[in-house]
Amino acid sequence: MSKVLVVYHSGYGHTKMVAEHVAQGAEAQLVAISVDGEITEAEWAALDDADAIIFGTPTYMGNVSWQFKKFADATSKIWFTRGWQDKVFGGFTNSASPNGDKQVTLITLQTLASQHGGIWVSLGIPPSNTLEATSGDPNNLGGSVGLLARAPANAGVDGVQKGDLLTAERYGRRVADIAARLKA
Repeated sequence: MSKVLVVYHSGYGHTKMVAEHVAQGAEAQLVAISVDGEITEAEWAALDDADAIIFGTPTYMGNVSWQFKKFADATSKIWFTRGWQDKVFGGFTNSASPNGDKQVTLITLQTLASQHGGIWVSLGIPPSNTLEATSGDPNNLGGSVGLLARAPANAGVDGVQKGDLLTAERYGRRVADIAARLKA
């Protein structure tokens, strides 16, 4: 069994919902980045101790939220000592649009993991891209680098697409499984 943490920022609760499903699939601990872009010293220590870290952020204005960016910048002290070298990483994002600039956000997360010398886990689930596909199907947004999720702008927290939540659980499980295999 590997120790997996999901560190995320959520502005309106939608990304938190996705993070909870990723954590459920990975049997992971959640670390919420505050509205000020902070986490506690104990949470930093837990991230250092983790076998795998899954990043999560909404896509705002074509990239990660400023709170997540503040967290990412704070990891430079860890980068300097190579503290997260060879950890397993994954990532997800959520926004109101089916695509928007989610891919840019995922590439930002993947780049952060790569800067730390980490091993990135792709989504590993083929897209549901047939005529019969619905938003209830896994990977209905067609991601490959990581998990894409959608919650329409006028939807409450329960508006996150059901297929995206299913995909979140499967992705969490995939990251945890790969981390466990590499740990063995």
